[in-house]
Amino acid sequence: MIDLFVKTEVQKSWLKKLREKGATFAQSSARIDEEALFPMDNIQTLVKMGYTSVALPTAYGGEGLQVYEMVLFQETLARFDANTALSIGWNFGVIGELFEKKLWTNENLDFFAKEVLNGALVNRSASEAQTGSPTRGGRPGTTAVKKGDSWVLTGRKTFTTASPALTYFLTSAWVEEQQRIGFFLLHKDLDGLSIDETWDVVSMRGTASHDLVLDNVTVDASKLVELPDKPRGSASFSGWLLHIPACYLGVAQAARDYAVHFANTHTPNSLNGPISQLPNIQQLLGEIDLALIQARHLIYSVAEMYDDESRRALLTNEVAVVKHTVTNSAIAIVDKAMRIVGAKSLQRGNPLQRYYRDVRAGLHNPPMDDMTIKRLAFAAIEEEKSNSK
Repeated sequence: MIDLFVKTEVQKSWLKKLREKGATFAQSSARIDEEALFPMDNIQTLVKMGYTSVALPTAYGGEGLQVYEMVLFQETLARFDANTALSIGWNFGVIGELFEKKLWTNENLDFFAKEVLNGALVNRSASEAQTGSPTRGGRPGTTAVKKGDSWVLTGRKTFTTASPALTYFLTSAWVEEQQRIGFFLLHKDLDGLSIDETWDVVSMRGTASHDLVLDNVTVDASKLVELPDKPRGSASFSGWLLHIPACYLGVAQAARDYAVHFANTHTPNSLNGPISQLPNIQQLLGEIDLALIQARHLIYSVAEMYDDESRRALLTNEVAVVKHTVTNSAIAIVDKAMRIVGAKSLQRGNPLQRYYRDVRAGLHNPPMDDMTIKRLAFAAIEEEKSNSK
């Protein structure tokens, strides 16, 4: 199905490379989940391929690939290993947004582009136990205090995905001097910066989304790289967040492929042939493909609109709608796949039970479902008020 959305030779070339490497990634996927291992070898393979720098604009030495390519590539990776896809997806999305929106000074962007080309990985560290998701607008408990020409940061961040592989942590803190939230670029080797291995969950077990601990971490004043006017998530969501639903779409596709193969090959002695001949199985398979087609067309159409600068400004809640729709569709698809396979899908050695656990993690990635519904309702109410004037 995904090949329908390939439009360029560059996309085709990268898909070929990712599929070749992905076949190797798939071999370790069960072990990554079973033992909660971070897929470091997979991540380093992607770094060596140059995958982690493709979102850099060509002016900075990258390939200038956009949101559409990100969705295409991340969906492909997730079919082989969801932990690898989600982990590297955050790096892809952060880099893409930084350079698209020019969120930093030119000097900082030039510096960081060179770091990325040399293999540096980054993720935002913004969630905290007391505030929850930063998209809800909570004030971080992590503080940044000015001392001379430096900032001193203290606090603890949760859900720091890919923490063992990150070179930089783009970390939010309350800047007391300015009474607002700022983001600091922190290198992994700074004194006082450590990772507390707290990640012990039943889904996406290999993402190593541990706690980042900052104990009087001192950085140069220039490392305060962002001072947003509004909390992240208060405006329209960036299209680069589509790496999240793309990941779960890939998992859903993997579940679908497994279920179709099972239906075509499982032949109980009560039947004269495979279970794929049964009307109830065909009903479930049809519903799965219907949901996949709907989800895929939605995510790729919004990604394409986002990449078109003349249309991007017209987007309001579409990115959030994609995340809500695709994630919930993925959950339903995996559930139907398990109904086709039956009790065998619950065996620990069966990939469907892993897919089922992994897609549910999407409910807790931003933006959350309730926020999306609330924003849609608010937009409808305000639109009617505006039209009534």
